[in-house]
Amino acid sequence: MADIYLRGGWIITMDRNRRVIKDGAIAIEDGNIIAVGKRESLDPQYKHYSDIVLDTDKDVIIPGLINTHVHLAQALLRACADYKRLIPWLKERVWPLQGNYKPEEALVSAKLAVAEMLKSGTTSFLETGLVGRYGIDNIIEFLHESGIRAAVARHVMDLKGYALEENILHEGLVETGESSFNDTIRLYNKYHGWDSRIWIWFGPRTPGAVSVELYRKISEKARELKTGITMHIAEVREDVDYTMKLFGKKPIEFAEWVGLTGPNVTLVHVVWVTSEEIRILAKTGTSVSHNPSSNLKLASGAARIAEMVKNGVNVTLGTDGGPSNNDYDLIREMKLAALLQPLITGDPEALRAEQVLEIATINGARALMIDHLVGSIEVGKRADIVVLDFNKPHLKPLNNPVSHIVYSATGSDVKHVIIDGRLVVFDRRILTFDEYKLLEEADKAAYNLYERAGLCREPDLKWPIF
Repeated sequence: MADIYLRGGWIITMDRNRRVIKDGAIAIEDGNIIAVGKRESLDPQYKHYSDIVLDTDKDVIIPGLINTHVHLAQALLRACADYKRLIPWLKERVWPLQGNYKPEEALVSAKLAVAEMLKSGTTSFLETGLVGRYGIDNIIEFLHESGIRAAVARHVMDLKGYALEENILHEGLVETGESSFNDTIRLYNKYHGWDSRIWIWFGPRTPGAVSVELYRKISEKARELKTGITMHIAEVREDVDYTMKLFGKKPIEFAEWVGLTGPNVTLVHVVWVTSEEIRILAKTGTSVSHNPSSNLKLASGAARIAEMVKNGVNVTLGTDGGPSNNDYDLIREMKLAALLQPLITGDPEALRAEQVLEIATINGARALMIDHLVGSIEVGKRADIVVLDFNKPHLKPLNNPVSHIVYSATGSDVKHVIIDGRLVVFDRRILTFDEYKLLEEADKAAYNLYERAGLCREPDLKWPIF
């Protein structure tokens, strides 16, 4: 007897042996995976004795994807800052909009991001940093209600700069070190570990917005609480200029110096680093969140992911946010990650499809410190499972399911999503909240936000609009 029984199709398990099972089946009970194997072996026990039986014989089943860099507050800002480099992108468009959010608009933005992630196969994610004006409690409670897993970092800061530029952070986003740090502790005490689906992390802002003393305080407290830290670093050349000029250290050397390396740390972007810094990341067990779409769009550079993987760094995958990607579809991100490394190395085998799928699943689970719970399809783990509809022209003939997932599929191929043994998306319909009402709310919220910020919402097109 099982609560849910999936029968047929290919199963890409991502277990220790990386088994790929043709004509496979999965049984789920009380949120746990209780059987994985060939359909012919499991059918007698589960086909007629399960509450829900899903016929997946034309589908491919994978573990839930894990997005390790998400800005929930940026889903409403899609296309707000095209054709800009990072610092003007932040200063002229993104920060003024985020600094004018009302809590209800930030909540709509979070819902929009989650809806897109769920419908494109993301079952767990890492939010990089929320601030008080967003109404963090309401957002966390929605995340729990939606069914998704989330590590939610709360921004911590005590300065107003970015790299060598001082006082450029929008006033609406400025918080004190004491208030932002203490609120992280409050959120930790209230929500951390909630149903093994919500965790609270520290999200210190980038060097230039946080003092050395506060970075070290965050590092010590995170280890005491056994929770995580995530931070943007070495995203653009200016990050290197800052740490070298003020401290005589490269970005990863600086991070290690202030305590921001280790198995509980996920550093984001990590583009402008040396081979020696890559070895520091490997030695300390620090995870890296690779965000190729964002790095390419903002002309920030290309992270040396193939070298990191070769050196044993736990590389993961993130979409970043609405203005820098401009989507939250991790399947699309896999293709870009796979194609970028051959380009920069000259080696077509620099990053294989199998490695990219590891980066998007089990590596992400390891970074979030939940690989004992999710990240693979195996008996004893929680059932976070995505079913992809492969009965489509762009996915035929089915010569290699792993290659097709990385190079041919998109998030719109996701058919069903199960999280913690619960159907959250069925036949591309979200079951845990009203998607259609949300779409109406999103347009209204974006209009109000742009009006309040005094920014034009007209599209930046070279063509006339009539």
